[in-house]
Amino acid sequence: MSHSHVSQLIHCVFSTKERRRMITPELQSRLFPYIGGIARENKMKLISAGGIEDHVHLLLSMPKTLNISKAMQLIKGGSSKWVHDTFVEHQLFEWQEGYGAFSIGISEVERTVKYINDQAEHHRAKDFKTEYISFLDRHFIEYDARFVFD
Repeated sequence: MSHSHVSQLIHCVFSTKERRRMITPELQSRLFPYIGGIARENKMKLISAGGIEDHVHLLLSMPKTLNISKAMQLIKGGSSKWVHDTFVEHQLFEWQEGYGAFSIGISEVERTVKYINDQAEHHRAKDFKTEYISFLDRHFIEYDARFVFD
């Protein structure tokens, strides 16, 4: 083959600092398209974005040349700066330092998009901590529960 072809689908989850409930519906309606723009500028594709007041879920298709930590730095840093520059009332807005990034297969795209789109309904029954721990467990990620939510 003369070219490399890579499929890298990543379900990313991250929260506002201290899980502050700062992502209002108005902010959300503008934040997700902005994150999509950051993704495009960096050769990623935002397949789906959703969340509630204190955290977001993104499904990203990643290029072979960009690692996850750099992608998160670009998305979180760029979107946080944009929120500060655009919304005077959100000057205290910050993302938490960490994130979760979970690979999915192509057969899971439809289910993952539905999951991301149904976040408001989903969180009527399950809080963020329970949800996040279940992601870690399902993906066989070892963790110390004392330090997951510092």
